[in-house]
Amino acid sequence: MLPIDTVRAAFPALALTDAGAPRLYLDAPAGTQVAGRVIDAMRDVMIGACANDGGLFRTSVQTGVIADTAVASAAAFFHCADDEVIFGMNTTSIFFQMAPLIAANWQAGDNILLTRMDHDANVSPWLQAAEARGVEVRFLEWDRDTFAFKLETLDQLIDSRTRAVAVGHASNFLGTVNDVAAVCAAARRVGAVSIVDAVQSAPHMALDVQAIGCDLLSASAYKFFGPHLGMAYVSKRLQGLIRPLKVRPSADVMPTRLMPGTPSFEAMAGTTAAIQHLAWLGELAGAIAPDAPLRQRLVAGLAAAQAHETELMRRFLAGIATVPGVTLHGIANANRLHERVATFTFELAGKGSTEVAQALADRNIFVWNGYYYAWEPAGVLGVKERGAVRVGFTHYNSLDEVDRFIAALGEIAGRA
Repeated sequence: MLPIDTVRAAFPALALTDAGAPRLYLDAPAGTQVAGRVIDAMRDVMIGACANDGGLFRTSVQTGVIADTAVASAAAFFHCADDEVIFGMNTTSIFFQMAPLIAANWQAGDNILLTRMDHDANVSPWLQAAEARGVEVRFLEWDRDTFAFKLETLDQLIDSRTRAVAVGHASNFLGTVNDVAAVCAAARRVGAVSIVDAVQSAPHMALDVQAIGCDLLSASAYKFFGPHLGMAYVSKRLQGLIRPLKVRPSADVMPTRLMPGTPSFEAMAGTTAAIQHLAWLGELAGAIAPDAPLRQRLVAGLAAAQAHETELMRRFLAGIATVPGVTLHGIANANRLHERVATFTFELAGKGSTEVAQALADRNIFVWNGYYYAWEPAGVLGVKERGAVRVGFTHYNSLDEVDRFIAALGEIAGRA
């Protein structure tokens, strides 16, 4: 069990108040609060090791160590080899960078498979690449009752001319955790490249690219308590299929060959610290020794976070069931919580999403409204125009905060 007071003390922003009112951060699906050790790490780099790498002098050597440590930490995070990791601005940018490289040999008559559940970061890059190469685009649909993919249709959607399959691990709109391993296995059977967006799953569960079986997987550190930076796993198979965009003098080795230009070393250090924070959760919960390998501590830490978030989800679902007029878009069965992350999207009868979000903001409760770049699922549900309200819980949220949110929503709904 996570000691919530100790966890919350690790995040400086959680202590802030406005006119005496504490802040209630439920905006995590768009970006979490930042762990204090992340802030310290980035500050230390910008003061003590502010240099490019590759030099013989002290600060440059330190920068090289920072970069190597970040690569090793990301490899532990993804459960892959060090030479299968790259960093970029964010997941959207990484996918837009990789799309034309992956699509270089696509031809008319080929097809790719996308989904109706994904964030547009894992749709538009491949749509644009398909348009440029003249290939067919197919979509994997999801069931409106179960909020899960119709995986039984994969055999009809994927064939010998399928060149790429892109799928989201967890939905930033519905909260569903998808069986990406099954989708990637179907892609692998026909030799298609498989792409996984793990942005929404990364803060909530341990990622394992070996178990998933994908070729490309990306996550953004600012969604898991770190800085604005993206990092990706690129399989050796995929590395062998693409010709990178790079300046001629740069080394043709990973990660340099797929990271054009100088990276943000301070953000890489911050990402390492964010990963260390997640590993620390395993120690804090008493599940793992401090000297255990990073991967083991990470898995234990995210398991502890997931257990805590499951309790938050139970409290949320029980509470929101008492608020009149709520329509929840996503899994609401307490027996299926293992099939979702703690991201909830809902509508309130008689009130627009902007009105609800503003009423919550007036109470210093931070939530998002709209469709959050989830263009496809918002289209399926018909809420592109009116939008919906989204709240997200992480391991730094408390049960008391869930209760505060439910009470406020009840007031807004006019609950007796």
